[in-house]
Amino acid sequence: MAPDPLFFQERQRMLDFARTARLPVMYPFRDFVDAGGLVSYSVSSVEVARAAARYVDKILKGAKPADLPVEQPTKFELVINLRTARVLGLTIPPSLLLRADEVVE
Repeated sequence: MAPDPLFFQERQRMLDFARTARLPVMYPFRDFVDAGGLVSYSVSSVEVARAAARYVDKILKGAKPADLPVEQPTKFELVINLRTARVLGLTIPPSLLLRADEVVE
């Protein structure tokens, strides 16, 4: 699924459709998995918030925003929902579960 604001706003409808149609979907945000989606691989929202706070701190200390470098996220999270996998009749390989940052039971 694409990271679209409309999809995020309507995430429960998207999740319900995927479950009804028995579609294994990879989502762009962890919120989808917390709400019952199968898998997400996305930037760490905690790290993005910390980076933003560092920018604000630098600006409040006198740095010019135009002089600050553009940063890209460096930490990504793989989150897997095993409960949803069972509902869909899927078996997640142990090698993938070991790579996951978090497994929702």
